Amino acid sequence: MDIISAYREVGSYRGAAAICATTPKTVRRVIERHEGGGVAPQRKPRPRNYESVAELVAARVGKTQGRISAKRLLPEARAAGYEGSARNFRRLVATVKADWRRDHHRGRRPAVWSPGEHLVIDWGVLAGLHVFCAVLAWSRVRFVRFATDERAETTLTMLAECFETLGGVPKVVLADRMGCLKAAVVADHVVPTPDYVRFASHYRFRPDFCHGADPESKGIVENLVGYAKSDLIIGCGLVADLDSSTGQRPVDLAAANEAARQWCVEVNAATHSEIAAVPARRLAEHELAVLGGLPSLRPRVTGPAVLRKVDRLSCVRFGSARYSVPTTAIGTRVEVRTHADRLTILTTATPGSMTGGVVLAEHRLVGPGEASVIDAHYGGPRPATPVRAVRPKTAQEKAFCALGPIAAAFLTGAAAAGSARLGTELGELLGLGQAHGEQALLDALARATAFRRWRAEDVRSILAAGAAAPRPRPAGEALVVELPAVPTRSLADYAITTTTEPDTAVVDGDAS
Repeated sequence: MDIISAYREVGSYRGAAAICATTPKTVRRVIERHEGGGVAPQRKPRPRNYESVAELVAARVGKTQGRISAKRLLPEARAAGYEGSARNFRRLVATVKADWRRDHHRGRRPAVWSPGEHLVIDWGVLAGLHVFCAVLAWSRVRFVRFATDERAETTLTMLAECFETLGGVPKVVLADRMGCLKAAVVADHVVPTPDYVRFASHYRFRPDFCHGADPESKGIVENLVGYAKSDLIIGCGLVADLDSSTGQRPVDLAAANEAARQWCVEVNAATHSEIAAVPARRLAEHELAVLGGLPSLRPRVTGPAVLRKVDRLSCVRFGSARYSVPTTAIGTRVEVRTHADRLTILTTATPGSMTGGVVLAEHRLVGPGEASVIDAHYGGPRPATPVRAVRPKTAQEKAFCALGPIAAAFLTGAAAAGSARLGTELGELLGLGQAHGEQALLDALARATAFRRWRAEDVRSILAAGAAAPRPRPAGEALVVELPAVPTRSLADYAITTTTEPDTAVVDGDAS
């Protein structure tokens, strides 16, 4: 039975409540609403404890465009006379911020991409490794490369490589407000740098920039940056462990870019979930035909020329490191260019000359204080030990060094062994040469050097021994001993010869 029928039957609130299993107050409210025409009686409004600061909160929320927090605004409300709880104040701030956002929404609409229209670019960084990402908006073809910085020349070089990879140039390149491409901001409009304008004129595209603090306008590439970090950098293990000595993470940039090329081929050949098509196939079959053509030459995007003078070590200094060049360039001025992790050294053009721009050397960038040396620039590999040339000054030294490399080797070895009487014994050694002959002296000096005997007495003993001196050999080699020459006789001299006589026997006593 409903409440109204029960009340009509028993005539009391308490009796109707007992029949309907409810409370008398509920029965009274239902009967009063029924007698009033089915309209609930208006409740008397009760004042809120934060009404005195509601205008203050609304003003502060509007001034900060809905970004201020209740925690930061509560002290001002306390100073203005608010005495309620912090929880109730947070409800007020949340309600006011929701009302402000509802009235000030920008009214976004989804992007509608056209073939060959937009290329969206952005930079990301993870553990010191910078990643350049670009998305051809209509076909969703993705381009990813790595670099060590985000300078203007690096960005433009990456963009030129992206155009060459795509096989054409889109009409618009959309970027955020990159410091390397932005010269100024006037009335919330970005003024591109002159280098970027020249680059865009060369490739015939229009540079465009997003509004400030508006990452949603290029979310198509923001997703790619996050995907490249999680799936490519971390998934492929391109970031190594931190090096405790340098405080950096060593990264092989060439290997990282090769991994990026393979990764782009893989993801562009898979079906994209947003367009339900293969990006590479969509580019080849539809969008490539409407892209702009590539220019015949790539512009120079390496920034201002860096000139260096080749020092007497046949090196140039760049970034507190040394890089070698051929010795024929000592004393000349050369131009240094860098791209990614490579450094190129070229000759500079002289007025009226057509020989400028010849590549002298190419190196991989090294750290400060290090040196990158190519042995071919110095005529051969570096010797295992430093070479100290013998430079005679006195007449005896010149006469001794004139004997040749053997005498020079003897001098070098004796000096290294600390022979203090070497200078006074040169005259005695020259006298031994006059007595025994120059060749005999050279043989004795070679033997003395081999056995590390540096005194003139040792050389005299070797000359006195002559060929009879033993010549030790290392273990495992044949021992060759020179024996003195003696006269020899033929074996025929030792043969035994016999004579043949007639068979006549003489018997003693039978001569008659």
